[in-house]
Amino acid sequence: MTFDMFADQPPETTTETLSEGAFVLRQFASGKGQRLLDEIEKITASAPLRHMKTPGGHSMSVAMSCCGSWGWVTDAGGYRYQTTDPCSGASWPAMPPVFTGLARSAALAVGYADFTPDSCLINRYEPGSKMGLHQDKDEQDLAQPIVSVSLGLPQVFQFGGLARRERPASIPLSHGDVVVWGGPSRLRYHGVLTLKAGVHPLTGPWRYNLTFRCAR
Repeated sequence: MTFDMFADQPPETTTETLSEGAFVLRQFASGKGQRLLDEIEKITASAPLRHMKTPGGHSMSVAMSCCGSWGWVTDAGGYRYQTTDPCSGASWPAMPPVFTGLARSAALAVGYADFTPDSCLINRYEPGSKMGLHQDKDEQDLAQPIVSVSLGLPQVFQFGGLARRERPASIPLSHGDVVVWGGPSRLRYHGVLTLKAGVHPLTGPWRYNLTFRCAR
């Protein structure tokens, strides 16, 4: 699988409604792709990507890091947010202005005003990586939305209901697409299917996801 070498040039953005309070902004971030990736490189130089373990001891297939005031971690002690990187003991890297600006503008575009994230989870997917259905519920203020940015290889996003048993919809996501969900959809189950092998001109064999949240 190969991609147009001009994939970072932003086409016209379109908005799709997934459910009440949940939207896909197609190509919303494509014009900022290289800047975002440059910042990811700086962040992960200080807080390297790692495969965290779930409380049950399972190693996650997705490599993760964080930036902002709070970082999401998982280990034998459970799922939680904390202000320091457990690998180094240092504070997480500051959130770059281009990250904050993108998250705020995407939220505002679909009606979520005054969204200022204090946490960004950086996920790097390689072929074979996936993320099972789950809820984002470790945050204290569930009135704030989630903003999720896709960079690099395409992957299928699954967006389900408020109960795990509800069959999820499958939504293909491409480089630059942004998903925003909140309000009545804030606690819907979501995940991504297994990443297929490919080569993207900006990210090579990987897909990156930036997930912005108000943790505290």
